[in-house]
Amino acid sequence: MTNRIDYAKASPEGYKAFGGVYVTLQKSSLPNALINLVYLRVSLINGCAFCIDMHSRDLLKSGLAVDKLVLVPVWRDAGKVFTAREQAALAWAETVTRVAETGIPDADYQAAAAEFSESELADLTYAIGLMNAFNRFGVAFRSTPAAVAKA
Repeated sequence: MTNRIDYAKASPEGYKAFGGVYVTLQKSSLPNALINLVYLRVSLINGCAFCIDMHSRDLLKSGLAVDKLVLVPVWRDAGKVFTAREQAALAWAETVTRVAETGIPDADYQAAAAEFSESELADLTYAIGLMNAFNRFGVAFRSTPAAVAKA
């Protein structure tokens, strides 16, 4: 994998603007571990190697068990490994990320709204939107994952 451009250097103001959303989310009432789970799930759907590598490492550093990490792609089949709140966040991440396919049905919204306050749901959706944007940069410009850089 060869990095096409360093988009943060090519457009520092744009990168800084996205960074502002990231910082805001870190200050939100949502736990960082939940946000990182969502970042990872969105990145898996979008096939962004850089982000999958980064968020997997972040989750492991924060103490997430490997057993749970490896089940993120199949969280629906993981029984009680994921809490109800995590399941709701992952389901919301999937329906929002796949908006062109899902249209985000009322049932999906109602399930998420039953688990999260309006503020939390807005922040969760910002997190999903932010990661979808970063995934597009990572895939478009072939950002090199840390694991590849080490090899």
